[in-house]
Amino acid sequence: MTQACPLCAHPTTQPFHADPDRDYLHCPRCDLIFVEREALLGPAAEKARYDRHENDPTDPAYRHFLNQLVQPLLARLGPPPLKGLDFGSGPGPTLSIMLAEQGYPMRIYDPFYAPNPQVLDETYDFVTCTETLEHFYTPHIEWHELVNLVKPGGWLGIMTRIHPSPEDFPAWSYKNDDTHVSFYSQKTFTFLADQDDLHVDFIGDNVILFYKPVGWQPPRPTGQTTTPNR
Repeated sequence: MTQACPLCAHPTTQPFHADPDRDYLHCPRCDLIFVEREALLGPAAEKARYDRHENDPTDPAYRHFLNQLVQPLLARLGPPPLKGLDFGSGPGPTLSIMLAEQGYPMRIYDPFYAPNPQVLDETYDFVTCTETLEHFYTPHIEWHELVNLVKPGGWLGIMTRIHPSPEDFPAWSYKNDDTHVSFYSQKTFTFLADQDDLHVDFIGDNVILFYKPVGWQPPRPTGQTTTPNR
């Protein structure tokens, strides 16, 4: 039975690949590959997997990895003090520390390790989300939350692996983490940028930067007309 795309809500998705433990579906509209809903982990099992992460803010190799996003983001930001949020900070927040060291006040949010809903009531000059989008069960909800957290004139920095071709997907190790359930391509991120009137830059193989233009307004649903005198 087909399942609607959890990102763009396209009603018809297609079988894409089957592993022994779970099946993957593909959306022909936005190019998302996602794990069938029946195979998603429950909250306890999901957190148990995250608890095994060893993200150490003092680890030079981990900082080098995160610099793939930090450096191109810094090149686009204005000077401090611009306010930022790291969404999906994980059990060992590091990106927020690296940006705070550069003079940018940072807040963090993570549903398991920093469940501070009050930080989601504000908007920010920039938002970062590293190695997190692939964990989203309902990416349409989290995506719109991320976009709405960014002020007009601000940046959204994403880090996630771009999914490979259908021929290479079966051997792709990134999908083997059972908490990785949503996989994106450049086509997917271009679709999202077009949908929400954002500018998108692709940096290397795994960093995507979105700019929300000054004067940005939420796009109207297709077919909605402008209200006069408003």
